[in-house]
Amino acid sequence: MLKKIKKSKFTKKLITKAFRVLSRTPRKKNLVVFESFHGKRYSDNPRAIYEYMKENNPEYTLIWSVTKDSIPLFEEMGVPYMRRFSLKWLLNFPRAEYWVNNVRLPKWMPRPKQTTYLQTWHGTPLKKLGTDIEEVYMPGTKTNKYRKNIIAESKNWNYLIAPNAYSGEILARAFHFKGKVIESGYPRNDALQNTDPSKIEKIRKSLNIPEGKKIVLYAPTWRDDQFFKKGKYKFEFQFDIQKLKEQYGDDFVLLARMHYLVSESFDFAQYGDFIKDVSNYYDIADLYLVSDLLITDYSSVFFDYAILDRPIIFYMYDLEDYRDRLRGFYIDIETDAPGLIVKEQDELFTEIGRALTEGHHSKEQFDRFAERFCEWEDGKASERVVNEVFKK
Repeated sequence: MLKKIKKSKFTKKLITKAFRVLSRTPRKKNLVVFESFHGKRYSDNPRAIYEYMKENNPEYTLIWSVTKDSIPLFEEMGVPYMRRFSLKWLLNFPRAEYWVNNVRLPKWMPRPKQTTYLQTWHGTPLKKLGTDIEEVYMPGTKTNKYRKNIIAESKNWNYLIAPNAYSGEILARAFHFKGKVIESGYPRNDALQNTDPSKIEKIRKSLNIPEGKKIVLYAPTWRDDQFFKKGKYKFEFQFDIQKLKEQYGDDFVLLARMHYLVSESFDFAQYGDFIKDVSNYYDIADLYLVSDLLITDYSSVFFDYAILDRPIIFYMYDLEDYRDRLRGFYIDIETDAPGLIVKEQDELFTEIGRALTEGHHSKEQFDRFAERFCEWEDGKASERVVNEVFKK
């Protein structure tokens, strides 16, 4: 009965009304509220900014907005939090002086006039996004409605972070953003400048990786037209995990990192310790640091991973459909990709073995990519963002 009451239309209307009323009350000075991926994670650019401010800006009160399922992680990490849509949240979120977020907020949560909203976003765009998407295939929305919601949301933002010059131009246009674009690099990538062996070994042990084995990270994205319902997407592995284990089981451990919108739970028990589901691991930066090779498709993860100067494989089994119908790209991926594009399982398995022993498919092409997209990544992005937003 209590669950029904909490999820009822009346309760939602009550929270919406209370949010708007409290939005008009005085700000809680120096209160900064952080969210990452709808309150589901302690990660990404908000985490990097939070940790920098915790260390360098004690005059600010820092607190996270989190979902019920995420509370154990925040308690374990010792990070101050409030449960999303709780009474404590309602008394703080709409009254905070600053918001820091990496995805869009619900439409019923407009920014109060006196609140400064820092939108960090969460990736360098390969696939088209925002109003650049020609036709939307996501459930529960139509193309025109989607574009209107994007524009309405971006009007709430005061600042938007750009990881590189290429992204700054695209993000501002795709979101119809008229505010300040901070040319900083991504705060989350500051951690990738610290490749201290002792730190990497600590992460390996936390993941129970056997000594002597290499690590391959598989981090694909979601498909707009493959879903259970709105906000919950499907994903099916397009290679035979058992065959991969038979070929490379003695050489490496495969870490599977699904996109946060993929709602499936994967059972890899039959493969023993060969594959580990790290979809809920709190921060992908740790997974970058310990891995020897990245396999992805259209996810923006490869832009960040390139900072580490390690090999990347693109398993694009549905390239033509994804590029020509579903999303479309901003760059010519077949020319600019910092690694080999493969479309068949046998090609993938062969390239994995080659990359683990020989490294980059083409070092010249990789360096050309890194020079263009990793130009601002020097370990000081968090500092630049905080100086711009909080020290004015």
